[in-house]
Amino acid sequence: MLSTGGEEMISDLKPTLPDPDMQEDLTRSPSYTVTCEDYVHVVEFSPFSSGSPASLLAYGGNQYVVVGTCLFQEEDMEVDGVQFNALRVFHHDLRVDALAWSPESRLDRIPTIRFCTAAADRKLRLLTSDLQDQNEVKVMEGHGSYINHLVFEPTEGKQIASVSDDHTCRLWDLDGNETAVLRLRSPGMSVCWHPQDVFKLMVAEKKGTIRFYDLVTQQAILSLDCGHSGPLMSADWCLTNTIKVGAVVGNDWLIWDITRSSYPQEKRPAHKDKARLFRWSVANENLFATTGCPGKISSQVFIHHLGHPQPVMIGSSSVGSGLSWHRMLPLCVVGGDRKLCFWTTEM
Repeated sequence: MLSTGGEEMISDLKPTLPDPDMQEDLTRSPSYTVTCEDYVHVVEFSPFSSGSPASLLAYGGNQYVVVGTCLFQEEDMEVDGVQFNALRVFHHDLRVDALAWSPESRLDRIPTIRFCTAAADRKLRLLTSDLQDQNEVKVMEGHGSYINHLVFEPTEGKQIASVSDDHTCRLWDLDGNETAVLRLRSPGMSVCWHPQDVFKLMVAEKKGTIRFYDLVTQQAILSLDCGHSGPLMSADWCLTNTIKVGAVVGNDWLIWDITRSSYPQEKRPAHKDKARLFRWSVANENLFATTGCPGKISSQVFIHHLGHPQPVMIGSSSVGSGLSWHRMLPLCVVGGDRKLCFWTTEM
């Protein structure tokens, strides 16, 4: 699976930012919104089945995480738009900067909620709850700088991987023990663990290199190069097609076919004010979303389709942050100022 061909760039497409007139035609208000108590810094759909018709969703703010379920009218005609049901609010000592779901989170039989967060104190917090009386928080220390991203091992959920500005990717067990440290050459921005290839880990570095590590030998077995177009801010490994990797670097999005070349097959400008996040759709391997950097009055959300030269939809969220796709629907969510914004696309 992880073979790579020649080093030539397959196609560096003519850089054209989305046409302003076309942008107006494509700009959409959110399909659905959910009101929140505070500014939302992080939002994540669980990519795993919860054993319930509704999807698990968590969002985090300054000192809290809300866990709830979402049901959309696309899934249940009796629902008017979106039905969000908050299950529990968890106190969090600091602002939530990153969050990942465990595959062990279930709502059928005996409910179990498990997720892990990262905060500015360089610590991970593993939260486990039965949504009743039993709530456990385990704090994991080891990173020497800001933690940018984290992920659970996706089949059993017994390990967590995290990447940091301290130039490391660290692996942890559920007891809070650090089990491995991978040394990086620049800050780690994204880490991905694929359910079809659980002995490999994808780590994306800020200087523009994406490496796949063999977790048995802890050695890099393949690397991808984005060229010199600015800092890599976010990368993702396509869940429905293991040969596809995407990233945002500078203003551009890039796509690799890892069986063909270590250089991107496609590269296009997207966001004028630098791109911040890249996420593949879970429902469609040709669909992905990118966001601009938050901090302006509004942040743009672009939904792209690999068969189309321009974005297929543009959304705008007031100072948006976070980006996540529903596990079954072509629907993504972005956090904002006291609300969650959901966009659905027909593609």
